[in-house]
Amino acid sequence: MDKFLFGAHQFLWKQHWTDDDLEILDGARALGLSVFEVSLGDDVSFTYQRLRRHAEELSLELSIGPGNAWPMVCDISHDDPGYRTLGVAWHKEILDRAAECGATAYCGAIYSHPGRVCRRPRSQDELQRAADNLFLLAEHAASLNIRLVIEPMSRFRSHLINTASEALDLLKLAGHENISINLDTYHMITEERNYETAITSVATWLWGLHACENDRGVPGGGLVPWDQVAAGLKKVTHPVRLLLETYRTGAAGFGPERGIFKNLCPDPEEFVRQGIRFLTSIVSDQ
Repeated sequence: MDKFLFGAHQFLWKQHWTDDDLEILDGARALGLSVFEVSLGDDVSFTYQRLRRHAEELSLELSIGPGNAWPMVCDISHDDPGYRTLGVAWHKEILDRAAECGATAYCGAIYSHPGRVCRRPRSQDELQRAADNLFLLAEHAASLNIRLVIEPMSRFRSHLINTASEALDLLKLAGHENISINLDTYHMITEERNYETAITSVATWLWGLHACENDRGVPGGGLVPWDQVAAGLKKVTHPVRLLLETYRTGAAGFGPERGIFKNLCPDPEEFVRQGIRFLTSIVSDQ
């Protein structure tokens, strides 16, 4: 297996996956991608087995994220035990759907809920609740042959886990071997002082990296210190997924709904071409 598996998120193309979107997988494979991330939620409905069959025919690895309608009451670290119970049940249901899709990973800010930012310090009780419930989800995911992958998000999206080191602490607190970490160059720009240090600190547990610029644009030419990213990735000894992630913009897009007001991705295929060309250039000697 290659050390770096290049991929992209569905959101470069569209917000909600349907049965009519399988040709997007064909295009992704033709662009040289070997991983594709699909977003599930309560507002997403399609035939999971059709997606699975088509991805298998293309030898395309699928990852699933909970990036669409995710009820705020479904939060595994919430102070309210009822919210935590609903959260575990909701994620287990999404994991079951991910298994039907043939996904190998379930990736996101599963430890809490994106958009829930409490204006107080995180508490140890809160972290322990997240860890205990991540253990339950990791156990369920393992029974489905799915890797549970947690991703730190910036302070504007979560107060609980913002940095690579915090994600690693939570992973160790949960204590389940079926948990890995995904980093995101966009969120890191706010929270990390040094990208190489951050990536190196979680190298053993690193599943993948969501790659884009500081403004969610195509990698390269922005503020992200890609030399540090490359140096950190060089210290990872196992295969890592490098996934382009942004939101479709322009007339056919939904950028403003996701807080993107610049026209950063009007053409998903060109975004992928440029992104993969750049990412390949920074890791070509590894």
